[in-house]
Amino acid sequence: MNPAFSVIIPARYASTRFPGKPLANLAGKPMLLHACDRALESGAAKVLVATDDRRIADAVSRASSVQVIMTDSNHQSGTDRLAQAVEQLALPDDATVINLQGDEPLMPPGHIRRVAKLLTEAPDADMSTLVMPIRDPEEVANPNVVKAVLDSRGYALYFSRAPIPWSRDTGGQAMTGAQGWHRHLGLYGYRAGFLRAYPSLEAPAIERLEALEQLRALWHGHRIVAAVVEQDGGPGIDTPADLKRAESIIGTLLGNQDGQVDHE
Repeated sequence: MNPAFSVIIPARYASTRFPGKPLANLAGKPMLLHACDRALESGAAKVLVATDDRRIADAVSRASSVQVIMTDSNHQSGTDRLAQAVEQLALPDDATVINLQGDEPLMPPGHIRRVAKLLTEAPDADMSTLVMPIRDPEEVANPNVVKAVLDSRGYALYFSRAPIPWSRDTGGQAMTGAQGWHRHLGLYGYRAGFLRAYPSLEAPAIERLEALEQLRALWHGHRIVAAVVEQDGGPGIDTPADLKRAESIIGTLLGNQDGQVDHE
């Protein structure tokens, strides 16, 4: 039996590279609504959008059964926004909350369920996430591809934009097949109690240097458990060019004639 969990999708209108991104049209409707559909398909007990913008709130309320929760406009990250949402919802500390990014409109619902289940399987972890093998050697050196190193039990040792683990014998260069490297997928599960505490945790230098907020959890001794999956989360959308690429392949990714994403 799958554990009960809530999905909260943080969404802000202001974006330096892509203003209004959550409401950008993708296959006939706002991109954010595709993310809402994936969350609903996952079997979540609750699906909510946390935003500070009335335009986003109105668009979701008009076209979806997803609940909207209004949050402050000064949050530095989606995790901070989720922390406020958890407080406003008065979720118990042991509740499982999934952070699905609104710019991941084709995340497989099975991945969402897997991240939730990981926290049941690893009671000593405060966060959960997914990684997948890197098969393209160029991705190892790409700083936009976040690499993850796990221990033998699947707990994260470190995340970096650098090519880790570093191959001594090849000078850091990945070989064909890129064996030994894993790419992080930006999907997180949290215990609600940890989310409450997160904003009060000091942001360490490694978080600022790498621009990776999950490093704050590791630096403070919190454990992040990860599962290795073979399917990625679909194209993440950060720029208008990314949106065009998603438009060109969305028919293939949606797959079925009824327009449903593959559940696994």
